[in-house]
Amino acid sequence: MRLVLIFTIIICQTSFSQANDGLVIARLKYSGGGDWYNDPSAEVNLLKFISNNFPGIKTNPVYKFVDISTDEIFSYPILFLTGHGNISFSNDEARRLRTYLENGGFLFIDDDYGLDKAIRREMKKVFPDKDFVELPFNHKIFNIVYKFENGAPKIHEHDKKPTQTFAIFVDGRIAVIYTYESNPSDGWADSEVHNNPEEKRQEALKFGANIIIYALSQ
Repeated sequence: MRLVLIFTIIICQTSFSQANDGLVIARLKYSGGGDWYNDPSAEVNLLKFISNNFPGIKTNPVYKFVDISTDEIFSYPILFLTGHGNISFSNDEARRLRTYLENGGFLFIDDDYGLDKAIRREMKKVFPDKDFVELPFNHKIFNIVYKFENGAPKIHEHDKKPTQTFAIFVDGRIAVIYTYESNPSDGWADSEVHNNPEEKRQEALKFGANIIIYALSQ
């Protein structure tokens, strides 16, 4: 763990433009009608958890959103996309997101319910030549710090299907992680929002920390 943390500290200090203020996870604002803005406490609480448990990783636990149609996305090493229902990327937005991802950016997508059809369609605009690849349970993302022997934890029940974690690779590096039937970001939100048991919230935060630390360590 020590080597992992040392490496992530180095990455945190050099990524994009956040060396002085600490890591911010930027919420991605998109068009199409989906509620991209829901649970604004989610990434704030995740960053607090990371800061409290990994003091060598400097974070700035604030809620920040960036519009996919602007160059502001390039100021943040990690983007977070969630919501229910529809998403729509223009051709220009898809090209912009592809450029961001091909130049070292990382996108975490969490299906908050009903997002699957739209996100698969829209990510094909971003990478027409790539498909989501399901990650096996022995992948590093499930044990880089905290162990999840059965893959992503089930935080919020949707359709009683098993959880799945998918990735899109760019030049051998995971650029996009997509969680389906898991919904860890619900567990990151303030406890009164979804009334999740504290055990579930801790599972969600630990898995979220795995995702972030893995992203920073690539």
